[in-house]
Amino acid sequence: MSAARVLVLGAGMAGLGAARLLHDKGVQVTVIEARDRIGGRTHTSHLWPDLPVDLGASWIHGVTSNPLTAIADQIGAARTVSLYDRWATFDATGRLLDVSALETRTFALMDKARALVDDHDSDTSLKAAIEGAPAWAALAPEDRRIMRMILNTRIEHDYSGDWSRLSAWYFDDDAEFVGGDVVLNKGFGPLVAHLSGGLDIRLGETVRAVLPVSGGVRVTTTTGAHEADHVIVTLPLGVLKSGDIRFGQSLAPARRRAIKRLEMGLLNKCWLRFDRVFWPPEPDMINFVGSKAGLWAEWMNGFPSTGQPLIVGFNGGNMADTVEALDDRATTASAMEALRAMFGTAIPDPVAAQISRWRQDPFAHGAYSIIPVGASGKDRGALAGSDWQGRLSFAGEACAQDFPATAHGALITGRRAAKDVIQAASLRG
Repeated sequence: MSAARVLVLGAGMAGLGAARLLHDKGVQVTVIEARDRIGGRTHTSHLWPDLPVDLGASWIHGVTSNPLTAIADQIGAARTVSLYDRWATFDATGRLLDVSALETRTFALMDKARALVDDHDSDTSLKAAIEGAPAWAALAPEDRRIMRMILNTRIEHDYSGDWSRLSAWYFDDDAEFVGGDVVLNKGFGPLVAHLSGGLDIRLGETVRAVLPVSGGVRVTTTTGAHEADHVIVTLPLGVLKSGDIRFGQSLAPARRRAIKRLEMGLLNKCWLRFDRVFWPPEPDMINFVGSKAGLWAEWMNGFPSTGQPLIVGFNGGNMADTVEALDDRATTASAMEALRAMFGTAIPDPVAAQISRWRQDPFAHGAYSIIPVGASGKDRGALAGSDWQGRLSFAGEACAQDFPATAHGALITGRRAAKDVIQAASLRG
């Protein structure tokens, strides 16, 4: 197998996972990456030299048996437990709310609403299913506002999709590891660096075309051309949907349908650094029930994991697209309006801010994949696997039927694609 040549397109978690396994098995492997950095959507920013922050993936979701846990253990990466039941919720007057009972009611209502549309002839959006349920119409206005916040922060943010787009039938067609969640104190950067050690990675090469040639595949980029026996495509679904890459031979019909049906959702972050902590230091997460649904409704307290006055606000779904259109100053001002509504006008201005804009990123076109109306988890399975008689393979979080939209799901699919390449090459002799 050592004589085989493999190209991996994309140096995100899937691409590095595939390349790491191939390299360690003695395979000649080269990684092609359009960005000037590795990591893809696991992007740890070092703009603040003393305080790395993740602009992409932040958590290891489900630590038990999670392959990311194994890497973190191997390199001794410090982690902090993140408890989702350690919440504090405030309204626009700064009043602390107890939403535990409403949270239970919200998920019961959602489950009943989905059951009501389960036998319909065609799929519908989660929004249409919930708003069409009699129990939703019967809610008091204040309860509906709080339940809308719960749906936004627990569903739209987790799945990066607006409830008007998420499939009521299949949006949560996934699995999860158990054992609770953790955040990496120094971000995902050390894990990415470990996976990339010793690999041949070509940065700043944007893929333009992937073409079958005699005995292999040719990849043309903005700087030249590469040929190999096998190519593993780990580029984000958004890039595949954009049409920026030309495939010289048609992909399998089911794979083309999957690329068309699946969509890229959006979840953006606004990291704010202060000179002191003015928010409750104990809760891991802070929710905001403001006048505009979904605007700065969720905040993560960065103090427990960093010891620094650091907090990050999230926007997901359609609201994330709206906020992404703002510049840094306007985004920060909007975030501060929410914080001052919760904690008073006397709180200080931030000393610095960092903001993600994943929809505008030409090498992502969004945060991570969603199952919209008309798609299902089967489309993820159709996107995964090989094409062109095994010469072309696909991996990435959008290909993960069990663990989509996660860094560990991307890593698992990358390793699986690498194993498939090794097996295919062995069969060819």
